[in-house]
Amino acid sequence: MKKIALSLLTVFLFSCNGKAQQTDEKKETFKVTKTEAEWKAQLTDLQYYVMREAGTERPWSSALNKNYDKGIYACAACKTPLFKSEHKFDSGSGWPSFDREIKGNVAFSTDYDLGYPRTEEHCASCGSHLGHVFNDGPRNTTGKRHCINGVALEFIPTNTNKP
Repeated sequence: MKKIALSLLTVFLFSCNGKAQQTDEKKETFKVTKTEAEWKAQLTDLQYYVMREAGTERPWSSALNKNYDKGIYACAACKTPLFKSEHKFDSGSGWPSFDREIKGNVAFSTDYDLGYPRTEEHCASCGSHLGHVFNDGPRNTTGKRHCINGVALEFIPTNTNKP
């Protein structure tokens, strides 16, 4: 019995995949790159927490949640246009919500921070965390709800006084 247990233990120890010891990690590069010190100098404490540390602002704390003016919502860190006002809707979640992104300007990954997979959204230009996308959005459009932290956005109003 001891031989069987020792054999099983040996097989187990040598078959474990030691990913923690692998150092060949792929580090994503972005068009806009800065040091952490530069990001900290540029962003507010809350923006840094949300955008660089993948935090979440309190629900209903952003003035952009109930903003329905015409314009573009850009990345607060690098000004890349991310969402259009005509795709914004009131999800009742407490965060600005959109049914689609501006294609190519938002990148997606999967996070397991809560113990289950969620689709995380990042600015494709600078890598800043924006929020998450869910499949419980308006059924009459895309069915998607891009749930975005307001501090990660800068609203740029459309000039309605065009010559």
